[in-house]
Amino acid sequence: MTLPQTVSPALPAPVLTVENLTTSFLVDGQWKSVVRDVSFSVKPAETVAIVGESGSGKSVTSLSIMRLLPPAMSRVAGRVLLEGRDLLALPETEMRKVRGADVAMIFQEPMTSLNPLFTLGDQISEALLCHTAMSVAEARAETIRLLDKVRIPSAASRFDDYPHQLSGGMRQRVMIAMALALKPKLLIADEPTTALDVTIQGQILDLIKLLQDEEGTSVLFITHDMGVVAEIADRTVVMYRGEQVETGTTKDIFRHGQHPYTRALLGAVPVLGSLQAFNRPVRFPFVDPLTGVAGETTEVADTVQRHAVPVLQVKDLVKRFDIHSGLFGRLTGRVHAVENVSFDLMAGETLSLVGESGCGKSTTGRALLRLIEPNSGSVMVEGRDILALPKHDMRLLRKSVQMIFQDPFASLNPRMTVGAAIAEPYLEHKMGTAAQAREVVADLLTKVGLSPAMAKRYPHEFSGGQRQRICIARALALEPKVIVADESVSALDVSVKAQVVNLMLDLQQSLGLAFLFISHDMAVVERVSHRVAVMYLGEIVEIGPRASVFGNPAHPYTRKLMAAVPVPDPDRRRVRASVDNEELKSPIRSINHILPSRTYTEVAQGHFVLNA
Repeated sequence: MTLPQTVSPALPAPVLTVENLTTSFLVDGQWKSVVRDVSFSVKPAETVAIVGESGSGKSVTSLSIMRLLPPAMSRVAGRVLLEGRDLLALPETEMRKVRGADVAMIFQEPMTSLNPLFTLGDQISEALLCHTAMSVAEARAETIRLLDKVRIPSAASRFDDYPHQLSGGMRQRVMIAMALALKPKLLIADEPTTALDVTIQGQILDLIKLLQDEEGTSVLFITHDMGVVAEIADRTVVMYRGEQVETGTTKDIFRHGQHPYTRALLGAVPVLGSLQAFNRPVRFPFVDPLTGVAGETTEVADTVQRHAVPVLQVKDLVKRFDIHSGLFGRLTGRVHAVENVSFDLMAGETLSLVGESGCGKSTTGRALLRLIEPNSGSVMVEGRDILALPKHDMRLLRKSVQMIFQDPFASLNPRMTVGAAIAEPYLEHKMGTAAQAREVVADLLTKVGLSPAMAKRYPHEFSGGQRQRICIARALALEPKVIVADESVSALDVSVKAQVVNLMLDLQQSLGLAFLFISHDMAVVERVSHRVAVMYLGEIVEIGPRASVFGNPAHPYTRKLMAAVPVPDPDRRRVRASVDNEELKSPIRSINHILPSRTYTEVAQGHFVLNA
């Protein structure tokens, strides 16, 4: 008697198979490979994350798959199979049909992808009209359906809006709607949440997971944020210097990562809520790049002079921007960017201002230095009110308060060597001779972990992390007492971010610096702060010691910020918060608007919360 054979169910064929992908660029007449022998696959309805830092080759991999690299300057070898069809072998006319219809891509910055001269509806409809036989009316109806699907409030009324009329999170939703318009088999998301605030990032991640469940779309997700990887990816590919160093299920990568670089990436991830045992700022554990072994977490020594006079006293700071409209530019309203903000900052202390884009935190930092002129209030430094000083005296007082900006490349002159850039404020304020300036530059470069020989190089010759170190060195040239750090690490990769934050903490300890640290990254804020102030619609809604604010957040907005932080734990992958469609409320008020009186309640020692 012959027993019937048991046939195991066939595994679904991958939607995307990448085999031995190698991409080279033409540099100085020679081909230089930047991606080497990368192989992976993406199954139906699966999310695969490619993770690595800047320069690892992850974005070049995605552009190679889409064949978006300039053909004259690039060369792509290997095979990219989309349901068995090799995309690298297709003529360009056929590849155009594939883009959008079969494979769609979301880029990091939506404003570089959206045309500012066309309405949102027209840009989404374009894909439908080009690839299908829909009429204009049918395309409009489908576009509104897509906008509603990605949770754009009042979708029909947004059809005729332009990109600049939406917030960053809403623009990214429009990009997702555009990508999903033709129901592609594969969605490639290249750092789609890196530039977004933590709450908006949470909404976008929830939205991608929700739409994937509904449509069964496969997702290739590219990021350097391991918290995002844990939250969204089924499998993970780790890339380092153009090579694939480790591949596996996300849970295995997090629990049993074998490659030293994988362990180094995981070791440098700040985890919200892990520092409750510490009362002061805590250094990132040093991760050996060769072994991937992280050192112990160490607390920074306490240098705060709590009973001295504050080095910075801000009281009732107000900044409003006038809105003019109509044929004659009539004043029609005001943006209430900063409303009655008050705080003190002690020597050796870090106070963090946190909140979403549009809350007024960066405007507060700029108003302190009168880079924009406040409407009212007082800012006391060394016993003098900055806001009452004439221009000449203000210039001298800026020696005491310096600023580090978010984008170091934009704040460095590309035509000046970094040595000249660091020396410029020293020489402008006549603090010494040119020979003394060269000595100061060499000393400062050493302080920030760079070589004095690098003074002769130009900004484009440095990485992002090195450029931020140069900006820190320039800020230190005038021996300031206060440094305003405006999103100074938000654009950096996780390991570079760890290095720069540790450098700032070390400099604070050795020089007694006071930092006003402006950020939306709650996990980093928890690590660097002595005290935290949470801003919403121009007002401080909660302020207090770091341990108290993070251990017992009292204001609903603070709790919302903390709940949105991705947790680097794959076991939470299927835990989805409800998608919140609410945008940050508008700070625009009528010209006659009178702000109601505000009072605070002390919920713990030094911990104050704005009353509703």
